[in-house]
Formats: sequence, structure tokens, C-alpha cells
Amino acid sequence: MNQDTTRETKAAPRLTRDALVAAICGFVVVLMVGAAYAAVPFYNWFCRATGFNGTTQVATSIPTAKPLARTVAIRFDSNVAGGLPWKFEPEKTQIQVHIGEVTTVYYTVTNESARTTTGQAAYNVTPLAVGAYFQKINCFCFTEQTMKPGEKREMAVVFYVDPSIVNDHENDALNTITLSYTFYPVRDPTPQPVASREPDKPKGNL
Repeated sequence: MNQDTTRETKAAPRLTRDALVAAICGFVVVLMVGAAYAAVPFYNWFCRATGFNGTTQVATSIPTAKPLARTVAIRFDSNVAGGLPWKFEPEKTQIQVHIGEVTTVYYTVTNESARTTTGQAAYNVTPLAVGAYFQKINCFCFTEQTMKPGEKREMAVVFYVDPSIVNDHENDALNTITLSYTFYPVRDPTPQPVASREPDKPKGNL
């Protein structure tokens, strides 16, 4: 057997091993990417359910009990991510509220461009542990917001701080909560329903 044949014989198993290793690596990458995508909905659900990482809650009802005497300062922070030509600011930077008191505050948003743009706000509160007690009844952040060129709009958020926070003694010294929003551009906004152009049909017989 000549040297060339010997080299080819030795190279064949090496190529087979390399192909096997490459296939295994590719499978692991695909598995990891798939797991990451599957984890996103679970992570979002987990944050909403527990208030993890400062994620606020969506209230299912208005509190019926009388607000507590204890008060807390709520600060409002507003940000706009790059690529969205909006001016976004709270009408008040800080207010004092009673725990359990339903409160409505407004933000002003202006589309400073000459084109229609769409954004959606991400949000959280600090301290992060307070997210489990910060209840939103209504908020502009729940849906995408589409603004016409030069349009200026008031956007409301209705919230309260759950009175059960007083039972969490880690928050005994709590006196300030910061609610932060950041508007991000939406590249492919959800299509809005178009009103029917058909004229109303006459009722009854003519």
C-alpha cells in the first residue's frame, strides 16, 4: 500500500468525526435558539404574575377598601428609544398618593416628524420588588400607539398601590416609587380595522 492510499485511509475517519462533531454542534445551537424563543412567553408571563424585575401588575378590579393613611411618593420617568421621533414627558414629575388610592396621571406625547409613526411603551417600577404591588387599571402602554405627523396627545395611566404591600415588611421603609416608561419604535404595526364605507341600508319596506 503506497503512502497516498494510507493517508486517504487515515483521513476518512477524521472527516467522519469532524462531520459528526459539526452536526452535533449545529443541533445544540438549534436547540438553544428554540429554547430561548420558548422561554420568552414564559418569562413575560412570570414577570406579570410575580412582579419580577419591577414588572407592574394589571388590575382586574378597582379596590373597594378605603385607602390607607400611609402615603408614598410616585415619581414619573419618561424615555424614547432611538429611531422614534417623539417627545414624551409626564405632566407632573412626582405626586404623593395614599396606598390603595386610585390615581390617574397623564403623559404628553408629540410626534415631531412629518410622517406617521408607531411606538409601544415598555415599563417597570423601582424598587423592583414593588412591581408585585403596583396595579394598573388602564394604561397607554397596553397597546401600540400610532401618531400622525405633528400630532400631540395626552395619554393616561390609572393605577393604585396594593394595600397588601404593608404586610411585606421589607417595604416598611418605602417612601418613593419610580414608574418608568420607554417608548420603542414598532416597525410592523398591527393593522387597524377599517370602517365600512357601505351606506346604511334603509330599514323597513320602501
